Amino acid sequence: MKTAQLQFGSGEWIIGELPENFPADKTQLVLVFGSGELVTNQSVFSSIKEKFPKADIVSCSTSGEILHKEVYDDTVVVTAIYFEKATTQAVSIDISQSVDSYETGKTLMGMLSQDKLVSVFVISEGSFINGSELVAGFNAVNPNNIPVTGGLAGDAARFEKTQVGLNTPAKEGTVVAIGFYGAGLLVGHSSFGGWDEFGKERVITKSVKNVLYEIDGQKALDLYKEYLGPYVDELPGSALLFPISLRTEDSSKNLVRTILNVNEADGSMIFAGNMPEGSKMRLMKVNFEKVINGSSVAATTTASMHDNNKADLAILISCVGRKLILQDRTSEEVEAAQKVFGESTAIAGFYSYGELSPFNPGSNCELHNQTMTITTFTEL
Repeated sequence: MKTAQLQFGSGEWIIGELPENFPADKTQLVLVFGSGELVTNQSVFSSIKEKFPKADIVSCSTSGEILHKEVYDDTVVVTAIYFEKATTQAVSIDISQSVDSYETGKTLMGMLSQDKLVSVFVISEGSFINGSELVAGFNAVNPNNIPVTGGLAGDAARFEKTQVGLNTPAKEGTVVAIGFYGAGLLVGHSSFGGWDEFGKERVITKSVKNVLYEIDGQKALDLYKEYLGPYVDELPGSALLFPISLRTEDSSKNLVRTILNVNEADGSMIFAGNMPEGSKMRLMKVNFEKVINGSSVAATTTASMHDNNKADLAILISCVGRKLILQDRTSEEVEAAQKVFGESTAIAGFYSYGELSPFNPGSNCELHNQTMTITTFTEL
């Protein structure tokens, strides 16, 4: 397995030279993470395609790009991957006309060949997909619990539109799944947040999928506002500072849910993932050091799935909420992961509107918010 990484920004290739002896003409997969303006640009796509003519090119818009141990905005980070033995298959669906997130997951998993499948990596549009329903669809037709990881595309902090592409410039409404095949391919995964829980545990008493209406029999928004203090006037943006810890009946670990919007008329709150009735929840608040250290925890867990803790490639997907909160300290969480993997591991990734990963090896994929989620690849 070999990787090559390039970067484009301000109208030119910031890093444009490939390493010597890198087999660009045999590269099977290219991941492109960048600003919406650039990943939708035909000339940028054509330039990448010219460099890697036989590769599947998977691209998405981001809320920030990760390369090595740095975080960038308004650039494109290109990671080309050549496998010596492993193979890949990339499939996509356009859901811009009909949004059924659950069926989208089922269909994409069904489109992938299951023979010798060892991992699935998903890049989804992030504006109107229901991430919980999407992963439920993948899980419904995944009896062998093949690890499914990935993330939802971002749009800086605008929350207006996201774009994803497979072998075309990225566009709205696309969901891509990449299957990885081969007994010699080792894939690691982990997700960790680092937020502090506070307040009493409460019960969700009324909800419909990702819309939360009542907590302990009270209007959800009214109860939530009691905790916000001076941040009330800044809703829904300030909700990124106070996500929700969710414990469902069928989960041994708590999920983190981000509030996307609020409805003052009916007192409801709209989340990035489902909020099942009967689930237990607590509010969360930021602890900067713990959030940054959470990246190290995720990296350590992922690295432990590889021989000698060495991975060839690490894909970091962190939540836009973490970036907005950490601000000038954002690169510290990437540096924390890089210190675990070391200089020999190629690192790429992006800031997202949602992260996808199982909690543990062999468990179902889950939608996460406000976490650092890492997927690693090593070809033995």
